[in-house]
Amino acid sequence: MSTIQGLIFGLLQGITEFLPVSSSAHLKLFKLLLGIESSESQVIFDLICHLGTLVAVLFFFRKEIIRLFTKDRKQLGLLFLATLPLIPCYLLLKPLRDFASAPQYLGFCLMITSLILFIGNKWRLQQEQTGSPKRKFRDILMIGTMQSAALIPGISRSASTISCARVLGWSPSEAVRFSFLLSIPTIIGGNCLEALKLYVSTEGPIEISLSACIAAFAASCAVGIVMVRFAISILEKGNLKPFAWYCLVLGLVTTLFLSVV
Repeated sequence: MSTIQGLIFGLLQGITEFLPVSSSAHLKLFKLLLGIESSESQVIFDLICHLGTLVAVLFFFRKEIIRLFTKDRKQLGLLFLATLPLIPCYLLLKPLRDFASAPQYLGFCLMITSLILFIGNKWRLQQEQTGSPKRKFRDILMIGTMQSAALIPGISRSASTISCARVLGWSPSEAVRFSFLLSIPTIIGGNCLEALKLYVSTEGPIEISLSACIAAFAASCAVGIVMVRFAISILEKGNLKPFAWYCLVLGLVTTLFLSVV
């Protein structure tokens, strides 16, 4: 991969990571367009792209993160609780994940993301209210379980969590901020797990362009810092339909494109 390609992938990651449109689907689609085959070096490259946007969200929420560890331990506990369903779901969904990772299903998974967003925009099982602690714990577990849908490539993590929270009656602001904070332990855990799997399964050195990795990290981090603020301001308005239509159209176009190549 060239430095220019690394820069482009970093920009794409930074733009799409904080919008409910599946950044992994965009990276995968762009690789298909460029004819870049899946390899161990590409796994490392994807991890570096995600590391850039992780740094961006850590920087944006730095004050809130400090507050969570120093003053608001209850909210910190809720974030931890929401990550727990990922463990059994990761194991249970592995066969489906391996099956759905085939390129021909990428467009279909984007259309599933579109459906999730349409549901999150329209349906409400409960009215917006603070609710009891019992309801709060139940909601957290449901959001955490819904997040597991993003283990399947092409299904957006933020679309799943924000839509689930909105259906459960959370306000747009509460749903978006919880989803973004939840992304921090999720991305850290996911990247560590993928890095460990790569380390265990790889024999010998992996050839990878250092300049492409640096360009991708710098671009995804810089653009991510700008996009996280923009994404929150847009998503807190509560209108998910533009993203739903975008994923639907992109999913249809992707399916048609992959069926003829």
